[in-house]
Amino acid sequence: MELVKIVKILEEIAPPELADNFDEGRIGLILGLGKNIERIAVALDANSYVLKKAADMKADLLITHHTLIFHPINKISKSLAASLKLALENGISLYSMHTNYDRAEGGINDVLAARIGLKNIEAVEIGRIGEIEPCSSAELASRVSECLQTPVMYAGEKKGIRRVMVIGGSGFREEFLEIARANRVDAFVSSELKHDILRTYEDLCLIDATHYATENPGMEILCSKLRELPDVDVEFIEQPSGLRAIDRTLHRRIKDDVDIKEEKVRCEEMKKDTLESILEEQSRNQVRSDYRRSLGSESRRRYME
Repeated sequence: MELVKIVKILEEIAPPELADNFDEGRIGLILGLGKNIERIAVALDANSYVLKKAADMKADLLITHHTLIFHPINKISKSLAASLKLALENGISLYSMHTNYDRAEGGINDVLAARIGLKNIEAVEIGRIGEIEPCSSAELASRVSECLQTPVMYAGEKKGIRRVMVIGGSGFREEFLEIARANRVDAFVSSELKHDILRTYEDLCLIDATHYATENPGMEILCSKLRELPDVDVEFIEQPSGLRAIDRTLHRRIKDDVDIKEEKVRCEEMKKDTLESILEEQSRNQVRSDYRRSLGSESRRRYME
């Protein structure tokens, strides 16, 4: 299939005019090396790992969410040189769809909202707002973790959460959080949560579900759509962030709870043992008292005789 036709299809999926101003020059066909495309690779990032995988599968075109060169450069790093070498030597054209795909219908944020089970979804600026059955912060965080298959962090203990706003990628920005407040949102799901945002928006439940996990589902769906193209093979390249979460304080709290419960059990056992000892002593005293009384009665009887 001709590259120009594929570009046209991609622009219909995510119109370039939907992109933020800062994306000017960073989206669309970044590197065009061939006219005909037989195999397409789709991924979240354009880096040496992904380009090596694309080269191994003999892809003619790599479509990503994040472009290979985001900031203007004066020097070329070794990692960038390696990526460019892989693309040039293997004839891999590069196409990027960033904030235009975030905003697009059926794009990053629509897919994210649907993936975590939001209903009655509406578009607000770049993000999406939807509804869920009322739940607590911990329950929603657990749900997001399971749906996106990722570790999450959250802040803001709330009950009865119903309205949720999502933005894939680094969406914890004041302009978006103010939109959330204005729309009476209870919880906000995004990534790259910072301390100042945490303190400023304590009225919201904030869930950090990692940059990769909040955007990658949208690229997986794009890959599925492109598989409908005639005479073109399309493959998805996974490259999870590798982030892991360890909470030793949780382990300690659980241990403390166990210790407290065990101490309560010991106290109850001690109380039980003490009570049994008291009862046994009382019983022995009663036997002794009865025995003395019986002796006294016997002596008085003999005296009377």
